Amino acid sequence: MKFSEGSEIRDTKAPAGPIEERWEKRKFSAKLVNPANKRKLNVIVVGTGLAGGSAAATLGELGYNVKSFCYQDSPRRAHSIAAQGGINAAKNYRGDGDSIYRLFYDTVKGGDFRARESNVYRLAQVSVNIIDQAVAQGVPFAREYGGLLDTRSFGGAQVSRTFYARGQTGQQLLLGAYQALERQVAAGTVTMYTRHEMLDVIVSDGRARGIIVRDMVTGEIERHIADAVVLASGGYGNVFFLSTNAKGCNTTAIWRAHERGAYFANPCYTQIHPTCIPVSGEYQSKLTLMSESLRNDGRVWVPLRKNDTRAPGDIPDEERDYYLERIYPAFGNLVPRDIASRAAKNVCDEGRGVGPGGLGVYLDFRDAINRLGRDAVEKKYGNLFEMYERITGENPYDVPMRIYPAVHYTMGGLWVDYDLQSTIPGLFVIGEANFSDHGANRLGASALMQGLADGYFVLPTTLGDYLAAGPFGDVDEEAVAEAEIKVRSKIDRLLAVNGDRTPDSFHRELGKLMWDYCGMERTEESLRKALERIPELREEFWRNVKVTGTAEELNQVLERAGRVADFFDLAELMCLDALVRTESCGGHFRAESQDSDGEALRDDEHFAHVSAWEFSPSGEPVLHKEPLEYEYVKMSQRSYK
Repeated sequence: MKFSEGSEIRDTKAPAGPIEERWEKRKFSAKLVNPANKRKLNVIVVGTGLAGGSAAATLGELGYNVKSFCYQDSPRRAHSIAAQGGINAAKNYRGDGDSIYRLFYDTVKGGDFRARESNVYRLAQVSVNIIDQAVAQGVPFAREYGGLLDTRSFGGAQVSRTFYARGQTGQQLLLGAYQALERQVAAGTVTMYTRHEMLDVIVSDGRARGIIVRDMVTGEIERHIADAVVLASGGYGNVFFLSTNAKGCNTTAIWRAHERGAYFANPCYTQIHPTCIPVSGEYQSKLTLMSESLRNDGRVWVPLRKNDTRAPGDIPDEERDYYLERIYPAFGNLVPRDIASRAAKNVCDEGRGVGPGGLGVYLDFRDAINRLGRDAVEKKYGNLFEMYERITGENPYDVPMRIYPAVHYTMGGLWVDYDLQSTIPGLFVIGEANFSDHGANRLGASALMQGLADGYFVLPTTLGDYLAAGPFGDVDEEAVAEAEIKVRSKIDRLLAVNGDRTPDSFHRELGKLMWDYCGMERTEESLRKALERIPELREEFWRNVKVTGTAEELNQVLERAGRVADFFDLAELMCLDALVRTESCGGHFRAESQDSDGEALRDDEHFAHVSAWEFSPSGEPVLHKEPLEYEYVKMSQRSYK
């Protein structure tokens, strides 16, 4: 796949000066909109997860007219509800040395020095406000015996800064955002559109002015106009078919925005989570996460001997390899996700994996149960243990869990500046849908932090600065009609193929190709194979896909076909991005770029930048580079030993 290199891109919105003062400086410099004018302004928010739900609720509370869209039958079904382990915040309730600066440092280091300092520091600052907001909403965080909020540790940190609600933290936080959202629905400031899928962005006079959606029940194509559009549609991990994401998660909203001119940043940065239930058969359509919090008390190990088929209870301690504790004594089982995942892959590649096919390692709670007692372990992790037993038929109180890495999160996304605005004026992107805060690897419990920071605190300020110049007048009818025609044409094209393969069969084949060639380990050879095979498979898709039913009805096959078509285009850009970035960093591991210990080897001289890709109708994307400069954290080779 050919590409060209364009001009450098810069984030011009981040203020200069001491890093701890930049967000306050930006808030003060932002233009304000008086209450009477807010009632004249309309905002569209796509997505109702933690980022979208909190944003729509807050913007409604501020007095804007908000339209909120989701493809689920309720905002509560957004995938944020599946988050388990916790949310980071620099409260330092434990008195164990945490601080805003330490959270900032851990996040930059955890992202392998591929994130902006200004954005990450703001995230650490705002984190302390999120906990107060959630507690005020009634989110039932775990508490210590004396009534204070409890915390636990997560990967990439040596302090306990993760607030949690057993293994249901995402659910509880989403219910908090949901009740705030529903309050605004009742107040009339937010209009909710469930079972609606966004299929294009309306760009008029260079500004994002609305979206084209399909009513998923009736099939009707609708136009919705606003003064600004906010995308909070999540990540694109389902490009791999098998992932921990909900089956409905897709890339369509951000990809269609990319086709309209929004740059796509770092698409090759995908996170493989080390603690997931292993694949059990070809029939499987998704994978299940086992929270990283389990690595607080669970110990990861494999047999010392290759092809050891003994039951785990029959393998004595001296014949076990607690490999994370051996290789990374300073962090042990709580190394960052990218490192833990590659370590699991390595021991399995050596022939020491456990379970069917040898694709698994043990996560063992024997020592924790002996030390703390079963009741204490059950209070912390009971719902996770129950979920594991229901899926596998094995009781983790009696035998170790079997886990293996799986696709979980995407650090790439639409490029945004410090104000969370994309390269299309008026199009703001928040949460996992943007690229902004995690660099090449996200630390555990930081996704919830970013989503709520963007939605509750950052966007309401920066969006106001943009809207202060509004309302923006009438929308060009030709621009609206062109977007609608484009959507209808794609739907008609999908229905007209009438081949003999299902969209899911193509998706599964694409996902396996991506996992094999652009998964945990990438090489120049594998990426070139992928870039050769993806266009062939896409061509076959458009020649042979079978979409049953019509467009004027509930048609889930049509929905899936449209999403798979976008996954093909995204997959090609992901592989190109991975091919061009010849270094290893975070979740992007190029086998050609590793040190003598097999760790990721960065190339700061050539790749200390964000890769922001511009869509080209010719099929040759344009690469724009945003240099990354570090004033407060010294770039160094990551070490967790």
